[in-house]
Amino acid sequence: MNKLLLLILFLPSVLFSQENIKFSETITTEDLEKHLTILASDSLEGRETGKKGQKMAADYIMNHFKSIGVPPYQKNTYYQKFRVKNGRHMCKCDDCDTDFLKKMLGKNKYIKGENVLAFIEGTDLKEELIIITAHYDHLGIHEDKIFNGADDDGSGTVAAMEIAEAFMLAKKDGNGPRRSILVMCVSGEEKGLLGSKYYTEKPIYSLDKTVANLNIDMIGRLDDWHENGDYVYLIGADMLSQELHDISEQVNEEFIGLDLDYTFNAEDDPNRYYYRSDHYNFAKNNIPVIFYFNGVHEDYHKTTDTIDKIDFEKVKKIARLVFLTAWELANRDERILLNEVED
Repeated sequence: MNKLLLLILFLPSVLFSQENIKFSETITTEDLEKHLTILASDSLEGRETGKKGQKMAADYIMNHFKSIGVPPYQKNTYYQKFRVKNGRHMCKCDDCDTDFLKKMLGKNKYIKGENVLAFIEGTDLKEELIIITAHYDHLGIHEDKIFNGADDDGSGTVAAMEIAEAFMLAKKDGNGPRRSILVMCVSGEEKGLLGSKYYTEKPIYSLDKTVANLNIDMIGRLDDWHENGDYVYLIGADMLSQELHDISEQVNEEFIGLDLDYTFNAEDDPNRYYYRSDHYNFAKNNIPVIFYFNGVHEDYHKTTDTIDKIDFEKVKKIARLVFLTAWELANRDERILLNEVED
């Protein structure tokens, strides 16, 4: 009788664990490649914020969210539109930023962009939420050359799209998250983290209720320091919440088994990666973050960042890690704790 009672008590947690794995496995290399084939194609003209290709990319992402059953978050729209003044010329061609005239012409111009939102409402803890971000913009066309941005950040964008679908499938199956999930594909990152900055300054959902931000930016390639794709650089997890770091480690150990590389996980790292992607606008607001990143490579910010060089198995593993980490954050009883501030 005692053994039977123990089995009954243990069974719900086992089933719950099986459910998260089942939905993570809906993230496949085939679907990731299908989406990236569109987003990194020449027809989207490098997805520069404010240009036609970025609008086309936004529509593609929006239609995906619509097709998987995510309702518009308000006023029949999936878009948070922004119009912000850009204080400096942000073109990232090899020599463009050194041209004084181009700098002057680029100053104080307004940039119009869209963040594309998939809000998946939670159940008993729905007022709190986890935000998953990836920027879908890139550098556009310069001197008639298209910067496709397959890795930067097409790889993170398609991962976020598939993560949204996995959560929606769980919700439709009666296993939706307790806390709400916001999957937000942002634009304006290459212009100075503009889309995520706009969101944190004009949040649609309360920043006080935002538990964590998981940001995915470049996860489809290898850098010079790794021989295979079974790694990911993690940045920021322990800076505001040691508990977030510990959960991330536990989820990876139990389900994925990637090499979690913390080489760049320092505020004073000379590369300053902690400050260089959209998670930083959340960290500035005391929201714990994890930045998932594969490091830079020879095609970074070049026309040669193309889909044929993407390791989709790597993208899949990291996307599943992000999904499972978000699942744990969304379904645990207590919200993760912030680190105590030293006097």
